[in-house]
Amino acid sequence: MEILSALLSLPLAQIEADAAKLLGAGIAIGLGLIGPGIGIGILGAAAMSAIGRNPEATGNIQTNMILGIAFAEALGIYALVAAIMIGFIF
Repeated sequence: MEILSALLSLPLAQIEADAAKLLGAGIAIGLGLIGPGIGIGILGAAAMSAIGRNPEATGNIQTNMILGIAFAEALGIYALVAAIMIGFIF
């Protein structure tokens, strides 16, 4: 928390361009992976609950769960690509 308050107290003119770029890339990857991580956890928990209630539908539930996890994981990969672009290109 002290680091965050120290960063917020600095005027933006004192932060060098490379440091600001890397800070932005770190924030992008950090925030970009929180959502997919939570989503994958919710998907897995819901699938296990559904399988527990209806074991005969395990195949259909697993197929849909894996598809949903793949889409959620794609968002994390997009965040990684955006962070790499911020870090190296801009």
